[in-house]
Amino acid sequence: MTTRKPPGIISVVRLTTLFASLLVSISSGTNYVTWAPQLGSRLHINHTQLNIVGLAANVGVYSSGPIWGRIVDRKGPRVPLIAAFFLLLTGYSCIKLFFDAGLPEGVTTMATLNFGLLVLCSYMTGAGGNAGFTGSVNSTAKSFPDKARATATGFVIGGFGLSAFIFSTVAHVMYAGNTSAFLQLLAIGTALPMILGCFLVRPIPLALEMLPGIERGLGTNIDASTSTSALIDDSHTRLLESDGSDVELDDSDDASHQYTHEHPRSRSLSVASSAFVRTHGQLDGDIPNIFGAELWRSGDFWLLFTILSILSGTGLMYINNVGAMSQTLYAKNQSNYDEIEAARWQATQVSTISIMNFLGRILIGIISDTAKNTFRLPRSYCLILVSIGVFLSQVTAAHIDEISNLWSASAILGLSYGSVFSLLPQVCIEWFGLPHFSENWGYLSMAPMVAGNVFMVFFGRNLDAHESKSHSQELTTRAAEKLPAKDETPLCLEGKECYVAALHLTTAMTFACILLSVWAGWRDRRRLTQMADGVESKRRSRTHRRLSGERD
Repeated sequence: MTTRKPPGIISVVRLTTLFASLLVSISSGTNYVTWAPQLGSRLHINHTQLNIVGLAANVGVYSSGPIWGRIVDRKGPRVPLIAAFFLLLTGYSCIKLFFDAGLPEGVTTMATLNFGLLVLCSYMTGAGGNAGFTGSVNSTAKSFPDKARATATGFVIGGFGLSAFIFSTVAHVMYAGNTSAFLQLLAIGTALPMILGCFLVRPIPLALEMLPGIERGLGTNIDASTSTSALIDDSHTRLLESDGSDVELDDSDDASHQYTHEHPRSRSLSVASSAFVRTHGQLDGDIPNIFGAELWRSGDFWLLFTILSILSGTGLMYINNVGAMSQTLYAKNQSNYDEIEAARWQATQVSTISIMNFLGRILIGIISDTAKNTFRLPRSYCLILVSIGVFLSQVTAAHIDEISNLWSASAILGLSYGSVFSLLPQVCIEWFGLPHFSENWGYLSMAPMVAGNVFMVFFGRNLDAHESKSHSQELTTRAAEKLPAKDETPLCLEGKECYVAALHLTTAMTFACILLSVWAGWRDRRRLTQMADGVESKRRSRTHRRLSGERD
């Protein structure tokens, strides 16, 4: 039996996993890249249909979450990474084929079957991206201790947000105006890193001293020397022999059971006493292990589900339609619509959102770690901060009339949206546990499909209604002036009025989300206070029994 000690936090093998996970993450977030307006113009697809295509990619991301999460928790990241390779390569390649083929001569609308296949391809890109993303985040979360986990995973999650900027920049430099070549870049550039990840992305076990005090035997009956040898031998061997998977999380594995903090919510409060007293917050040893049917019966789950649904749904609506928003603002009062200039403004919004998305995912990890480790505040308090940010982005966007000012709303939205998807996984770990984290997060991450579906379809229908009105007026004017009709995709010429109703909807919903976040923080604080009171009561009871025994 080998007893070789796992590597330290700052070690080659742990940093290799971190940076390889970052590369995979960067290749996973391309569903935020904006190429929909060009596709719509090429295939004569209206905004409602474009939103359905974009929604399919998001549905692919979120509906596949529980599947990839369960596989990663049980088998490690390799299987999802292989699946990601095939799904991304096939999905983007087929979209390129549709774009290159265009519509047959004399045909003005896309056939229903072909449109359905296009939606399926979009779904595949979303599911493939999420497969790679889930494997990279899971491996990072299990490779770093609690005190550094939010920062490390925020770094990897940030790569997901930076993906759109990187690919858009490369396309602008190398394939300016060539959408077909851009789609080819997406097919190859997202698929190949997944193969590299199969060899480099893996969870690295933690050394005993990296674990919370509870896992070192403080306040427990775990024998440190026995659990240490079992832990190191078991985890080290599996990393070499089971396709890079993490320590098994089944209850039947005693050593893994000790290692991965399999502590149910109803465990004795004495187990959590030492760690809780040191931090007045939760550490890995203080969190429960809620999953399966118990998760779905949890009020905490549905509270987080609602918050995530509203915030992410708002972000998805904005991101998927910011190209149309920028085109609309640019087209207002323009006598000659310049497609190249409009595309430049569109790319500016994508780049702004992507960069701020990346910064938001890293920044909120640092903030939440500082709040917990320094100020002894639960990470759930940061939900209020990110909710306010998304709310302000919608208020700002609703008051912007000029294309030159749209970047400010995009920046606030990107920063806040990135923070949402970096913070919520950490709260998920604290509230429901680490052993089944990826599966739990997979279920929770289905939330964006609910509000996202409603918001995106509402936005598309609203814009189509205004665009049809503007286009009809333009045709009437040109006919009266005996001018030929323009052969181009119709544009709404009413500025922000084309879509502001959708922003009013999301503004109201995100304000409600601020109130829900305050409630979530209050519930979390009350639970921690009850835990503290229980720990103190248990300590006094033990002291009283000991003193009574001494008197006897």
